Amino acid sequence: MNWRERIVVDPSILVGKPVIKGTRISVEFVVDLLGRGWTTEQILEQYDQLSAADIQACLAYAGDVLKAERVY
Repeated sequence: MNWRERIVVDPSILVGKPVIKGTRISVEFVVDLLGRGWTTEQILEQYDQLSAADIQACLAYAGDVLKAERVY
């Protein structure tokens, strides 16, 4: 999954938080919903402008960010 095709960062949208391209839905919001137990199907029902690939891109983005994190 190449999340770069679906996730964008624009300082004029949500103060530069990463969002799903063409929406104002942040990666943080989608990952939070998943963490609270929402299924992909539930998210897609409530946010019909999203696709399953968008949700997968959010997880791939979060994974890459966490891999890059360094604790000293």
